[in-house]
Amino acid sequence: MVKFLDLQKVTSKYADEIHEAVNRVLDSGWYLQGQENASFERHYSDYIGTKYTVGVANGLDALIWILRGYIELGVMKPGDEVIVPANTYIATILAITENGLKPVLVEPNINTYQIDDRLIEKAVTPRTKAVMIVHLYGCCAYTEKIGEICKKYNLKLLEDNAQAHGCVFNGRRTGSLGDAAAHSFYPGKNLGALGDAGAVTTNDKELADTIRALANYGSAKKYVFRYIGRNSRLDEIQAAVLDVKLRHLDEDNALRRQVARYYMEHIKHPDIILPEVENWDRHVFHIFPIRSSRREELQKYLSENGIQTIIHYPIPPHKQECYKDWNSLSFPITEKIHAEELSLPMSPVMEEEEIRTVVDTINRWGR
Repeated sequence: MVKFLDLQKVTSKYADEIHEAVNRVLDSGWYLQGQENASFERHYSDYIGTKYTVGVANGLDALIWILRGYIELGVMKPGDEVIVPANTYIATILAITENGLKPVLVEPNINTYQIDDRLIEKAVTPRTKAVMIVHLYGCCAYTEKIGEICKKYNLKLLEDNAQAHGCVFNGRRTGSLGDAAAHSFYPGKNLGALGDAGAVTTNDKELADTIRALANYGSAKKYVFRYIGRNSRLDEIQAAVLDVKLRHLDEDNALRRQVARYYMEHIKHPDIILPEVENWDRHVFHIFPIRSSRREELQKYLSENGIQTIIHYPIPPHKQECYKDWNSLSFPITEKIHAEELSLPMSPVMEEEEIRTVVDTINRWGR
């Protein structure tokens, strides 16, 4: 069996360091908002290239708190619009609607799967306050054109960096390209915790302080509550584990790129569309997405031959029941991607034999 992602193997790669970190937390007797959290936040800021990192409970909360922070600071108000890719994971949309803001869905580029920067300006209205790009599948969604549009219309540029830890654009890491960025450290991410965890990165001290308070019941000072907040804190064990894995992130991403290069160079099936890679530094391959009009047939064939795959994602946000008012909307490119996408096994612990097995099995499909 070639697993889609062998999390046990990923974790065991750094087991000694992780055990040491966890034991350090256990022995300290301090399990929330302590030195491990401060250490990870400092190191992650240095890595990403921002002044501030605020650890929170998960990636969805990180997205929610960025928008809520801007509302509390008077930059946005309920009813304002946020431009967002139509083919993103549902969390990006949930964070917008959670804050009473309006998502404005924009189609992606069919070749890169990232928001199409040629369509963004057409979606700007007097109520638009931000563009939220999503570095989907680990590919950098930022373009200089997007930056120019945000500057021209005085829009906040926000990043959903849940899938692209370590990705680089012209020497700068995703998570530092906009005004604020949300990061998920769900176990399966390139930088994954041993449970739910997330963070916000920004150079805006006022925003960082506001988010830190919001995620701590609305309190910046004990028993004094400025905001109607919530409990959304990164715990010490997860922070300690993330600090260990952060030291190895670039090495792990390089291994992911090796897997991706082999796939790109050796998958030669006429019914499969490979992802477009414009710049290898701008992709960390959280996911290796292929497309086929015969996806279900292909997935069944691969499963029967011992290869696990996952669909990211079978139903686009505008077709979900929770947003039933949007169900009649049409986004043909998004719908095509969601109908054809299939994710192949991808991780920094795949063996060469496993990679070859995936490729050889695909190339034999239907022959």
